[in-house]
Amino acid sequence: MSAVAAGTASLRAQRWRIRLAGMRSFASRYARRADGMVGLIVLVLFGVLALFPELFVGPLETATTATGNAFDPPSAAHVFGADDLGRDMLNLTVHGARISMTIGLMATVITLVFGVAIGLISGYAGGKLDNALMRISDFFLVLPTFVLALILAPVLIDIVGVDVQILGIRATLMVIIVVIGITSWAATARIIRSQVLSLKERMFVDRARVIGAGPGRIIMGHILPNVVNLIVANAVLTFASAVLTETTLSFIGLGDPFQPSWGQILNSAQESGAPGLGAWWVIAPPAACVVLVVLCFTLVGNALDDLLNPKSQVRR
Repeated sequence: MSAVAAGTASLRAQRWRIRLAGMRSFASRYARRADGMVGLIVLVLFGVLALFPELFVGPLETATTATGNAFDPPSAAHVFGADDLGRDMLNLTVHGARISMTIGLMATVITLVFGVAIGLISGYAGGKLDNALMRISDFFLVLPTFVLALILAPVLIDIVGVDVQILGIRATLMVIIVVIGITSWAATARIIRSQVLSLKERMFVDRARVIGAGPGRIIMGHILPNVVNLIVANAVLTFASAVLTETTLSFIGLGDPFQPSWGQILNSAQESGAPGLGAWWVIAPPAACVVLVVLCFTLVGNALDDLLNPKSQVRR
């Protein structure tokens, strides 16, 4: 028995060595991608700002704790200027990173959970179930996010209440997360399904069926590990899309003024008349952050797609 246990331990150790070697190889190849490294470094910086905004700019300024005057231009005291309430724009922009990135992350998780699950089931099952799930995904592909948000927002907020918080996020922001999640999974589902259609015809899946493995075991043990690379690359691009969608929804008034995101800051700037007054410094910082984050997510996503899916290089 000890010999068997030793052999099992040795096999596990060998598998871990292979995995670590694969990770080191991937890290080395990724490090040679200039676009991917630039995007990753910038995203890490934004991630640190989102996690610890108080360490860099102090507590979130409000109308009662504002340190400047209305529409103060950029100066030594306020590097990014101040908004209509005298709040420091650097303070607002850094704190806005936490809300925008958190909403993007949670919306991406919802998108992947629904998209991957439906893509796996649809691709493996085939037949009528596949046809029904794909027709549903077609509906969500053309579903207008903004219209759905405008319909769902007052309904959901009335049900759960304005002051309710989930994981520290107020109900108004949870509406945005849910809307982005349920309107973005269809594209992921179709991508995963197309890969599953190919994988389920492979020899290793046929062997699993022969030895008596059920559909659930085949999907989770044999097909899912082979689409993880695709999921990772798609998750990065989905995150970028979620941040951009959140900004747009907050800009049209669905944000939470008590937890300002970049989109909500832009909405406040518009309502205060900053564009007409020439107060460009109220608009530029959050807008630049949105553009930079989306661009960097796209760079990282493209780099991962090239490294994890070599066929993409041929398509390009």
